[in-house]
Amino acid sequence: MNDTRGKKEVGCYMKNLKVCPKCNGIDIIRIPGKAGAYGTGNNIMTGSTIFSAVKVTRYLCCDCGYTEEWIDNKEDINKLRKSF
Repeated sequence: MNDTRGKKEVGCYMKNLKVCPKCNGIDIIRIPGKAGAYGTGNNIMTGSTIFSAVKVTRYLCCDCGYTEEWIDNKEDINKLRKSF
């Protein structure tokens, strides 16, 4: 049986398959993005208020510590495109 977990193929990321591309670990946790006062939390500010924050979701491999960050919302991606 061929083990293709973690191979860098299209769509083969921690977000989708819950496999670490560095160590092939499968103990992956999802850490949701948050937007708090004064820009705190895991987010990208596109304006001066909390309402302009784009939340960034993290995926962490509990075996090796590797992380990936993803913008889950397509509208937020477009907001970032316009801001940067």
